[in-house]
Amino acid sequence: MMGDVMLITEEYRKMQQTLHENPNYGVASVQYAPLVAQVIEAVGAQELLDYGAGKGRLGLTLKQQMKRTPEIRHYDPAIPEWSAPAQPCGLVACIDVLEHIEPVLLDNVLDDLQRVTHGVGVFTVHTAAAIKVLPDGRNAHLIQEGPNWWLPKFLQRFELARFERMPSGFWIIVERKRDSTVQTPV
Repeated sequence: MMGDVMLITEEYRKMQQTLHENPNYGVASVQYAPLVAQVIEAVGAQELLDYGAGKGRLGLTLKQQMKRTPEIRHYDPAIPEWSAPAQPCGLVACIDVLEHIEPVLLDNVLDDLQRVTHGVGVFTVHTAAAIKVLPDGRNAHLIQEGPNWWLPKFLQRFELARFERMPSGFWIIVERKRDSTVQTPV
């Protein structure tokens, strides 16, 4: 939760915590490390927030691939040591996360992502079914919608800097909106 805004239900948090015990769950961020590294270099980021960090593999991969890595902070409600509300950051990566969000809480999570993204965001979204299945039988990708469904949600909250399709989804680079519609919770 952020303040009194729910970002994940307790039942789903426990399910995700159990799934993260599987060494093959939460591995997609590694393939996006080169993209995130390019953005780090382009914006000269001194810090990076890995939002929905899972096992922290994005940061570990960046440290292996880059000469100079920014300070890497993690947020993931299913990982106890990273579950405190995320603090705003100049560069935020949200890799292979949003399609896993409970649909009724997606707007809350997107609002929180807007709150913490004080500069640039790098987000990926997979739009097809996942290979993995949740313990209750649902597909691990709770939201399986295309870019036309997702983009208006991002554009309400961010300026779009770049959009790229992938075979199974898309990635975007966004910037914090420059107008007064961005609201920061008190």
